[in-house]
Amino acid sequence: MATDEAPDDGDEADGADDEDAPRTELREAAQRLESGAADVADGFDERIVDLLAWLLDTETRARIYVFLREQPGSTSEEVADGTGLYPSTVREALAELHDEETVTRTKRESAGAGNNPYEYEAIDPAALVEGAVGQVQDQLNAVFTLDSRLSGDAESADATDEPVRISVETERDDG
Repeated sequence: MATDEAPDDGDEADGADDEDAPRTELREAAQRLESGAADVADGFDERIVDLLAWLLDTETRARIYVFLREQPGSTSEEVADGTGLYPSTVREALAELHDEETVTRTKRESAGAGNNPYEYEAIDPAALVEGAVGQVQDQLNAVFTLDSRLSGDAESADATDEPVRISVETERDDG
């Protein structure tokens, strides 16, 4: 053995590794849990966006709706920054959503001179669903009365004009 080589004290090195091993395992487990939780949250968010895209016609509009539920009072620029969508796309979608009364807008108050942009807020999800129910009901009724309408039996079609009735009951916390 050369004189400049350190003696092999395997016990000290192994002891330190044995003490660090549980900490390392805990850190790795925590990282896996955080990663898994993020994946679950992302998956949940994507399912919500998919459902909203069905209700609101496009994924773009759904993402804007979700962002405005999380950040009410945002401007179109803030929505674009927060969603990663193009500003012109956001402005166009917000105008459509406002015309359809899915979002409301008010002018932002500022003390200085200059442009006061609109601040947008998305309607309550219960109101969104209630608005969609009528459309779904009409479409289902059109399917139910298809045979009568195709046969030219207008009386029969009118007699069963609305075989499907959808009602939505929401529990609202008014207290």
